[in-house]
Amino acid sequence: MAILECKDLSFAYDGETVLEKVDFSLNAGDYLCVVGENGSGKSTLIKGLLGLKAPDRGSIRFGEGLQSTEIGYLPQQTQIQRDFPASVREVVLSGCLNSLGRRLHYNAGDRERAAMNLERMGVEDLADKSYHELSGGQQQRVLLARALCATKKLLLLDEPVTGLDPIATGEMYNLIKLVNLCDGITVIMVSHDIRAAVRYATHILHLGHEQLFFGSCAEYRESSLARRFSGGGGL
Repeated sequence: MAILECKDLSFAYDGETVLEKVDFSLNAGDYLCVVGENGSGKSTLIKGLLGLKAPDRGSIRFGEGLQSTEIGYLPQQTQIQRDFPASVREVVLSGCLNSLGRRLHYNAGDRERAAMNLERMGVEDLADKSYHELSGGQQQRVLLARALCATKKLLLLDEPVTGLDPIATGEMYNLIKLVNLCDGITVIMVSHDIRAAVRYATHILHLGHEQLFFGSCAEYRESSLARRFSGGGGL
């Protein structure tokens, strides 16, 4: 059964359509990279999946028992967020907020989940440090740990390697792939890095104010669209 189905989606701002004809589905454990030029509708689609932007037409349906409040989300960071004056442990724990329900405070289970995800991301020794003191790569690991506290089924990642050096970029891609393969978590990642997209993902969704392509990475490599988007070089 599909974990996500998007049917004939269309989004508009102030009556002007910015994205249309989006129609795809993902099974549990798939890894989708969403690519396209700036302004092509990638961020709008992510807002729609998170329930922050209602479609003007079409539908978004979750399967496998997934609720919209159970999606792990790693957004692009602003400078203000990078300077956030909280401890690493507090940042990661905040990923449990949606599961609090009527509880006013985190419980032992929440703290155990945060500790586990800190360890999985290799940043458990930074738990008491202030978040703003970390390097960019360390901050992204912390934010991925936070996102994992919010979900066991679906991660949305918006340009998770922006601003990272090549070593930190490779480490981040490997961590995401491990989460996908070892935990079976479905991943949807917005990316400008087309070569990494076809290397790590199972599927590609290419947007250009509408759905230009959806299919496997193997199919995408053979498409004329991929050749144009990669500057004519092979993938």
